[in-house]
Amino acid sequence: MVVQTQSLEELCINAIRFLAIDAVEKANSGHPGLPMGAAPMAFVLWDRFLRFNPKNPKWLNRDRFVLSAGHGCMLQYALLYLTGYDSVSLEDIKQFRQWNSKTPGHPENHVTAGIEVTTGPLGQGIANGVGFAMAEAHLAATFNKPDFPMIDHYTYVILGDGCNMEGISGEACSLAGHLGLGKLIALYDDNHISIDGSTDLSFTEDVGKRYEAYGWHVQHVENGNTDLAAIEKAIAAAKAVTDKPSLIKVTTLIGYGSPNKADSHDVHGSPLGKDEIKATRQNLGWSYPEFEVPSEVLDHFRKAVDRGATYQEEWEQLFQNYQAQYPEEAALLSRMLTGKLPEGWEKALPTYTPESKADATRNQSGATLNALAGVLPELFGGSADLAPSNKTLLKGYGDFQKGQYQNRNLRFGVREHGMGAICNGIALHGSGLIPYGATFLVFTDYMRNSIRLSAISEAGVIWVMTHDSVALGEDGPTHQPVEHIASLRAIPQLVVMRPADGNETSGAYKVAVENRHRPTLLALSRQNLPNLAGSSIEATAKGAYILNDCEGTPELILIGTGGETHLCVEAGARLSQEGIKVRVVSMPSWELFDMQDSAYRESVLPKAATKRLAVEAGSSMGWCRYVGSEGDTISIDHFGASAPGEIVMEKFGYTVDNVVNKAKALLG
Repeated sequence: MVVQTQSLEELCINAIRFLAIDAVEKANSGHPGLPMGAAPMAFVLWDRFLRFNPKNPKWLNRDRFVLSAGHGCMLQYALLYLTGYDSVSLEDIKQFRQWNSKTPGHPENHVTAGIEVTTGPLGQGIANGVGFAMAEAHLAATFNKPDFPMIDHYTYVILGDGCNMEGISGEACSLAGHLGLGKLIALYDDNHISIDGSTDLSFTEDVGKRYEAYGWHVQHVENGNTDLAAIEKAIAAAKAVTDKPSLIKVTTLIGYGSPNKADSHDVHGSPLGKDEIKATRQNLGWSYPEFEVPSEVLDHFRKAVDRGATYQEEWEQLFQNYQAQYPEEAALLSRMLTGKLPEGWEKALPTYTPESKADATRNQSGATLNALAGVLPELFGGSADLAPSNKTLLKGYGDFQKGQYQNRNLRFGVREHGMGAICNGIALHGSGLIPYGATFLVFTDYMRNSIRLSAISEAGVIWVMTHDSVALGEDGPTHQPVEHIASLRAIPQLVVMRPADGNETSGAYKVAVENRHRPTLLALSRQNLPNLAGSSIEATAKGAYILNDCEGTPELILIGTGGETHLCVEAGARLSQEGIKVRVVSMPSWELFDMQDSAYRESVLPKAATKRLAVEAGSSMGWCRYVGSEGDTISIDHFGASAPGEIVMEKFGYTVDNVVNKAKALLG
């Protein structure tokens, strides 16, 4: 057979290609072109450089691999199968893109062991990789000792033209260059094809020069199709550069081996078709039937199992010696890896009484972060150039900068979208770090995709969003969030919290810190708010609870969130004095309330109490589920206005008088 004249390396590379080709064809859906073109660089990386243990995909000191061009995921699934991961069998390859498959249409970290992050939207993966590299640098600076490199791994990313077109990659890679993340190595699959056709239609910049300007070490492998030695040499050279991240531009032919579709958009996102697959098999000398892998190829790839076991055993022996010499550091690292929080950590949460001074919840958030920093060394985050406004600076813990990676304050710059994906990477690094990222609530528009992916990825990021309503005032409609809370509540698995005062702010952080597999978003006020009687850390976790009540079934329920809750409390007191049976409910989180059992939900919002008024300085969208057909809202379904915050709130109806009048009108 012609195939016998091929080297073992060529067989291994073609095995990757044809697993991808056959899986896409069987599914009648997918992207075969990238795996066909990128197979050589992926083979060299996984066979000669990547340190991993297929039988323990979560081993801490493994190198991280991210396929940022996630549409080409059959490349990664093929590698997982070939190298012996239990998570991907040949049957799983055959079930590519099918219901309940472990090989979905884009990689999902919580579905398939060995997938580090959920990539799909282009550019997210390279930004996640920056987060991985930042986590590695921080942990190495924190835990490593002379002769004990406990944290010592690389992050490798394969990205494509689309990733480099998306602005998020520029944000994240600019920061990576500033930070000098020398253990971040990106291989750029330079194939000049996107869905529209040739990238010449819209993308003609010199990407290498751009990355040089970012502060990266840049190389070019001109023949990524067959020059394995050049690929290996470039990766080795990148590893030798320790003070800069590296970009290796690898020029490839998309759909390599396809006689009629290579180097065209036809092979980008569609199956080759049976005739073209036959022609490709002939062209590449691959005489094996679909999904068949030669035994010598499988034997070679499966050597990764023994290598991985050795890597882990050597590390575990090193860790045992580390434990003996540095027991405190070892105990902390072990605790972080288990995800277990320190005993009694929640006692650090600040508590408040009605006598405590009125304050903005953003200030109370800052106090909480600083209180937690002392008991949670894994807390690690920062703001998109708004730390003084977001109140997110950890005092006394220094700035995470080049050569100062042990510090805990991340300075993201004005890079909200990049910040979002970086925080996801830190959360998914698997080392127990608890990242937080902060900006103004209105700028979640810039990073919505990253927030959404934190929910999809089950990444326990804490999103700290301040200036949460039109009450921020003079900056006007461009900075005043109106529809944002409603739109964020629409994201499945995201916990959105609008705390009403200090106790609820502490309660929100308790929820967020404990949610290691679900992101939490805190929407915090700029304006000062009173600390309410009856508010509590424990009650906040229920999502909604009774602040003030009446005898028997209430005639009216006032529901407040965030900075508007105190208006409900004051209005409720006035209405009660007039003989109206009023219940006041604080509802900091719809999602948490919906998680409670039906008995609890009925105890707070009984079906018999149909007259309900919800008060929130934002969109009315969605409130019908809680106020019902006989209820109403005081809400804002238009853009804001520029004026002092208290004036804006008054003009838009956020006064005790208006709540009282609206309630009376509701009661008829």
